Amino acid sequence: MAGTDATKQQSGGGAKQPKQPKQPKQQQSGGGGGKKKEVKKETGLGLTNKKADNFGEWYSEVVVNGEMIEYYDISGCYILRPWSMAIWEIMQAFFDPEIKKMKIKNCYFPVFVSSTVLEKEKDHIEGFAPEVAWVTRSGKSELEIPIAIRPTSETVMYPYYSKWIRGHRDLPLKLNQWCNVVRWEFSNPTPFIRSREFLWQEGHTAFATKEEADTEVLEILELYRRIYEEYLAVPVIKGKKSELEKFAGGLYTTSVEAFIPNTGRGIQGATSHCLGQNFAKMFDINYENEKGERAMVWQNSWAYSTRTIGVMVMVHGDDKGLVLPPKVASVQVIVIPVPYKDADTQGILDACSETVNALLEAGIRAESDSRDNYSPGWKYSQWEMKGVPLRIEIGPKDLANKQVRAVRRDSGAKIDIANAGLVEEIKKLLDNIQQNLFDVAKQKRDECIQVIHTWEEFIEALNQKKMILAPWADEKEVEEDVKARTKGETGAAKTLCSPFDQPELPEGTICFASGKPAKKWSYWGRSY
Repeated sequence: MAGTDATKQQSGGGAKQPKQPKQPKQQQSGGGGGKKKEVKKETGLGLTNKKADNFGEWYSEVVVNGEMIEYYDISGCYILRPWSMAIWEIMQAFFDPEIKKMKIKNCYFPVFVSSTVLEKEKDHIEGFAPEVAWVTRSGKSELEIPIAIRPTSETVMYPYYSKWIRGHRDLPLKLNQWCNVVRWEFSNPTPFIRSREFLWQEGHTAFATKEEADTEVLEILELYRRIYEEYLAVPVIKGKKSELEKFAGGLYTTSVEAFIPNTGRGIQGATSHCLGQNFAKMFDINYENEKGERAMVWQNSWAYSTRTIGVMVMVHGDDKGLVLPPKVASVQVIVIPVPYKDADTQGILDACSETVNALLEAGIRAESDSRDNYSPGWKYSQWEMKGVPLRIEIGPKDLANKQVRAVRRDSGAKIDIANAGLVEEIKKLLDNIQQNLFDVAKQKRDECIQVIHTWEEFIEALNQKKMILAPWADEKEVEEDVKARTKGETGAAKTLCSPFDQPELPEGTICFASGKPAKKWSYWGRSY
């Protein structure tokens, strides 16, 4: 699986199902004895919780009111609405061709796994056992042998790798599947971040040499960085997980780590694992090498999930709702007609259509909102709630001046743009919005990073919701001690990762927690 964090219980961040937004009141214009169209005024769309005051409730409200998810009647399960599925599909449209360039092929394995196979790798199943969902009945009949629903697919796939890999010409074997997984037992479910069923891709590869496996681990991790930074505009840190936090049964785990400044929590974005030869040993994945000798394969597994969407919402969202980076927004530009009394309404509507068509022809995802039973102000609020990066307004003055007014979702800035150079200006604006979202998020993240050297500094920084960079002895027992000493209602502190980009470690530097000689710098903090 892509994330050891996703197998562990979340502390905080869960929230009750938010109240549904009030329906806008309908205003009926009198006069003349005949009924006019009912126009819905700007009302009932605002969030009742503020991001800075009640983050958990704010988040739950945003993902529902922004039409990302709908709550389901089974706790911890959510309906992914088209607004969020489009984001998932855009990320998939980037990632899938990239892994195909690496000669990785897509496949699909069943969702069910037998108990005997699931329990074959002891360390692996111990990491997942509390969350495995079991099918125990068919109709009214009890099954003789319970069947598990996959929490991850190592044990589902590897018996068949053993069958398919016989000689060195069968290597490397590089497969990926886009699927769902189920992890049942936990508290505080949170949409996208922690759910009982979620979507992901999981890659499983086998090589003749460790060098090949090591190379792929980092190539995949770089693709995950690109998803977060280039598409979701979320800054991440690439690094290696500690022995305590690595994937159960694996050799080592690398990850991209994000940080949520409002909660002071790290969040594991995606992981790329080198499994070593442990699973090959358990599942007898051997081959005959070029010398005619029997050898075991080296394996990797890697995955990212719909958690990515939740991280994006947490980082960029504000008190008006979602803020979507243009690269992943299914609608990048919404065009809204703003007719007044005695205005050339048809001329304005035609201008909106022409604008949308020009943008679509240029590859920009644009729509117009010409619903005549909603006021322009109400539409502004709705599309702001849904996070559309750019709004274009066209009113009588704009029509007369052969221009449009563009309003940015990220900053609220308003810009008048002449029709003549519209498409190029909109492209520049969208690029600027994408970059600005990343720059602002990085600045906020960087302001939360604090370098410490002592336990007292560590506790102070932890209480200030910081992402802590500390010299560490790199010992499992020291991390276990830190977790025990910081355990509380808001969750214990732990290592997030040891960054690949290591600051200089002067000779004689000691571990902040144990006083032993420090071996590396590591990021610490509370996490989801």
